[in-house]
Amino acid sequence: MPLSDTAIRNAKPQSKPYKVYDAGGLFIIVTPAGGKWWRFKYRFWGKEKLLSLGTYPEIGLKEAREKRDEAKKLIASGVDPSAQRQAVKASIISKEENAFEVVAREWFDKHINNLAPGYSKKVRSLFERQIFPVFGGKQISEVEPSDILKAARHVEESGAVETAHRLVQLCGQLLRYGIATGRCKYDITQGLHGALPKTTVQHMSAITDKKRIGELLRAIDAYGGFLPVKCALRLAPLLFVRPGELQKAEWAEFDFESAEWRIPAAKMKMKQRHIVPLARQALAILEELRTYTGRGRFLFPSVRTESKPIALESMLVALRSMCFTKEEMTMHGFRGMASTLLNELGYNRDWIERQLAHGERNHVRAAYNYAEYLPERRRMLTEWADYLDGLRDAKA
Repeated sequence: MPLSDTAIRNAKPQSKPYKVYDAGGLFIIVTPAGGKWWRFKYRFWGKEKLLSLGTYPEIGLKEAREKRDEAKKLIASGVDPSAQRQAVKASIISKEENAFEVVAREWFDKHINNLAPGYSKKVRSLFERQIFPVFGGKQISEVEPSDILKAARHVEESGAVETAHRLVQLCGQLLRYGIATGRCKYDITQGLHGALPKTTVQHMSAITDKKRIGELLRAIDAYGGFLPVKCALRLAPLLFVRPGELQKAEWAEFDFESAEWRIPAAKMKMKQRHIVPLARQALAILEELRTYTGRGRFLFPSVRTESKPIALESMLVALRSMCFTKEEMTMHGFRGMASTLLNELGYNRDWIERQLAHGERNHVRAAYNYAEYLPERRRMLTEWADYLDGLRDAKA
């Protein structure tokens, strides 16, 4: 006998679930908690199956019957309604998982977050400001070159041409990740750089004239300001690490017995451990500094608090006070100075690049190359320190 709304309302819960049948395979399950669940029983390819049609009273008797009849039409046409529902659900999930923003944030977590915090923050900010609001919800496979070019041109129009090119480059990296994970088939950024104005490469200012280097070294020695600033500037040409690595140097990282500064991977731009051999000149400066700041954490603590390192601006201000302009010399320029002169002096380029801690493309190799060419680099830095002494002493 077919069901009625009155019969359904009057169906009371019992100690165990029980079924109340309508017709054509439709029935309702009444649970001990009072819930009433619609089910449709059918056979497909000789196998009995159940399809959930919702709950009562959210789904009334009339609507439940309509859903049953729709399912029967599918069966008659050779479609399993359960399989179709699963396919639709999978399609919705797939669309959510393959949205450009979703894939981008997955890429951030797997790749960008492993780089320097400052850089990863800039990448996230660029995508969140310029891309996600525009086409972040679009399927990554459906993003068009015009979408990316429009975002890049918006950045370019603000005057940040280099950032516009970087945006295209980053989108290309993301799309290649999408290809590798089966979300899209093509890197559609190929050729987009040509649609943007060319950038002018600006190198960090660095003194490479030997006479002027001597003048710089003598000026640093004569600096009468805060001792940690002076020591940082004296060490910069000897060690030629990145300014941020020098700024945040900690006493616990230095092995005076081995004459090495061992910088943890977390502090390095490419997240790889790095060893800096210490020449006798560097050790002498460190010993002088140790009597002043050796009880604390940082080699170069802030003037205001020992719990934080000195600001990079403090070193730049000191350089400017010696009459070296930003067009002539920056803190990063000590790296350019060393790279230029060491290459001119004929040292092996691989030694120089390893000492500069430039990125290793092979990540497996990178995990082990922090000590690569260490004996050769130790000799190179020792001879480099002696060479700088010669430039300092050549006052003619």
